Amino acid sequence: METVEKVWLGNYQAGVSDQIDLDEFASIPEVIEQSVKKYGERAAFINMGKSISYQELDTLSKNFAAYLQQHLKLPAGSRIAVMLPNVLQYPVAIFGILRAGYVVVNVNPLYTPRELQHQLKDSGANTIVILANFAHTLESIVAQTAIKNVVLCEIGDMLGFPKRLIVNAAIRYIKKMVPEYTLDGHITFNEALAAGQKHTLQKVQLNHSDLAFLQYTGGTTGLAKGAMLSHGNIVANMQQAHTWIRPAVAEGKEVIVTALPLYHIFSLTANCMVFSKIGATNLLITNPRDIPGMVKTISAYPVTCMTGVNTLFNALLNNAEFARLDFSKWKLALGGGMAVQHAVAERWKKITGVTLAEAYGLTETSPAAIINPINIKEYNGMIGLPIPQTEAQVRNEDGQPLPAGQAGELFIRGPQVMQGYWQRQEETDAVLGKDGFLATGDIAVMQPTGYFQIVDRKKDMILVSGFNVYPNEIESVVAELEGVLEVACIGVPDDKTGEAVKIIIVKKDAELTSDAILQHCRKQLTNYKVPRVIEFRDSLPKSNVGKILRRELRA
Repeated sequence: METVEKVWLGNYQAGVSDQIDLDEFASIPEVIEQSVKKYGERAAFINMGKSISYQELDTLSKNFAAYLQQHLKLPAGSRIAVMLPNVLQYPVAIFGILRAGYVVVNVNPLYTPRELQHQLKDSGANTIVILANFAHTLESIVAQTAIKNVVLCEIGDMLGFPKRLIVNAAIRYIKKMVPEYTLDGHITFNEALAAGQKHTLQKVQLNHSDLAFLQYTGGTTGLAKGAMLSHGNIVANMQQAHTWIRPAVAEGKEVIVTALPLYHIFSLTANCMVFSKIGATNLLITNPRDIPGMVKTISAYPVTCMTGVNTLFNALLNNAEFARLDFSKWKLALGGGMAVQHAVAERWKKITGVTLAEAYGLTETSPAAIINPINIKEYNGMIGLPIPQTEAQVRNEDGQPLPAGQAGELFIRGPQVMQGYWQRQEETDAVLGKDGFLATGDIAVMQPTGYFQIVDRKKDMILVSGFNVYPNEIESVVAELEGVLEVACIGVPDDKTGEAVKIIIVKKDAELTSDAILQHCRKQLTNYKVPRVIEFRDSLPKSNVGKILRRELRA
């Protein structure tokens, strides 16, 4: 059966149509403006007990857009970095940036100075919206970047008086979570909103080809590269995902738990974009590591949906209070970012009564590409079926499509596939063919039923709790230590995170210790990238040209 026929069959099996109107919306702001008209008084986002309605989101994001456009007078095409956790300022900032016609550069707030400097320099961002908790990181490298404007947020800024003062004071002076910093000329987020309110936003005519996000992901060079996601890419994925979940959700009535960080592509599109399109309420969890606190928050609201990664679902299941929640209104639980484990899916269904449906996607596909039908009854170990207007092929090493049952590299084509990598044509050409198919680097099998299953990864990428870790970056950091002669990095199975980072080192200095290596890594790498296993050897396996053979180390 031809691929297109398989795609049609997949959508038929899922009970959805393959036809979506890609031209209904020209840009992301158009989608949100429709939601404002339809659901104006409904809560759009809730955080720490404070809600903002769709109408308030419209006003606030318009003010922020006017600040950037009319007050700062940023040139067209400016890249604006956003370095925030899940707080109310995040949706206000990104929708404001997009409405002003600029490009959002999402930044992981936990980045080290080295990681932050690379992303800011590579993107050429001239403005950053950053939480005060991480301002010291920016201070240490800002002079080496093109950043001219700093908009500083504190967690409680949008919580209203007096809660704003109480929360900010507690975080700064009691919990001491805001290290000292000096950033000359910065403006606070609330000051930026007030400045923007004095101006009139000039509406920008955007279309599908205009760039919306530079979403950074790892690369074969060990340096993160920006996937160029256009308004057309994101709007298409919003339409595709909405069509897919439509049988399970009701517009204007859902409340979704948003615990995954919005700077991550999964939560960005699935929660912030798709669920805003249908007038849902996003319940923002600022600190998802505080499982008891998250469970308490969930218990206070009529939750109906949730997205997450396997590790998050597992952590909730291991919290006694979670099992006591009222799940009578729950409709949808979607797992992505990493493989959903069978044992976790079974326990989730037993406790919540909701099937944990697995989804598959990449940063490069905005991200949704293949999802299990929402009406699926039990976990099936598959990533699902191609979503509307998406083609999926399994190919051999010669690039030829393989029949059902044979393993090969998974290729994806659809309107959600990225434009390419920012200023990296060679790497773009390596993964994006002239036929429009994206090489995913994942090894998959298509079953005779049309369902796809991931069996391995072609790339050396390590997947830690849904976050990509690239061995070259880890090896580069570890190799900076003078006591290291050679180093190799691989992923090893981990019950909590799916995979963990392991490094194998050949010493140059016999006195080199694991503690010294860990201290170095913690200064240079985000926590999830720090090695969990360190092994010392006398030598590493190599090819005949001297390349370290990671596959032999994994074996």
